[in-house]
Amino acid sequence: MEYDIGSKIKAARIGKKLTQEQVAELLGVSRQTISNWENEKSYPDIISVIKMSECYDVSLDYLLKGEKMKNYYDYLEESTNVVKSNANRNKIVTILSYLLIWASAMIAFWFFTSGNDAMGYGLMFLWFILPVTTFIVSVIIGKNNFWGKGKWAFTLFFGVMYMLAEYGTFKIANNIAFNKLNLPDLGMIIAGAIISAIGMLAGSLWNKKRHN
Repeated sequence: MEYDIGSKIKAARIGKKLTQEQVAELLGVSRQTISNWENEKSYPDIISVIKMSECYDVSLDYLLKGEKMKNYYDYLEESTNVVKSNANRNKIVTILSYLLIWASAMIAFWFFTSGNDAMGYGLMFLWFILPVTTFIVSVIIGKNNFWGKGKWAFTLFFGVMYMLAEYGTFKIANNIAFNKLNLPDLGMIIAGAIISAIGMLAGSLWNKKRHN
């Protein structure tokens, strides 16, 4: 006889002679949550199902396979799509936030400063605002493992943006003042990439520690 996910986890719990309160404590949820799962008023996430499999000493095949599991499969698919959508949105927001700060600082340099103020602001932008922003954004990327192993390619992106920031402020201003052409300083790419790599490494270690 086929059973749905709620009936299966309830039967497994009773077979193990555990109360809903005991299971709730083991899983770190409320007793009402366990009750809702068993009565299919809501569904457990896949991690909770794995934990219950271990707790009840039953196989995942038993809990997850069966003809009456379609509703639960639909729930898992929808949940996965929501997670993916949220992850993609967070990636976009993270990069756009960096670009917004970068662009705002550039605009402020050219339109809201002059003379010595521009020099002081430029130094603050290049040696404080941008490095801190690069580090924080890189930590976020590393902590959430955005783009998987591909995230390390963003160290080059941040390095290039760091070079463009220096070129778009001091170098261009110098070009205009002395009517000469200064080429971008490629060493700034290395500096920006190093700052980003340190941030991503810190975020990755944070993520690894959180899941251990």
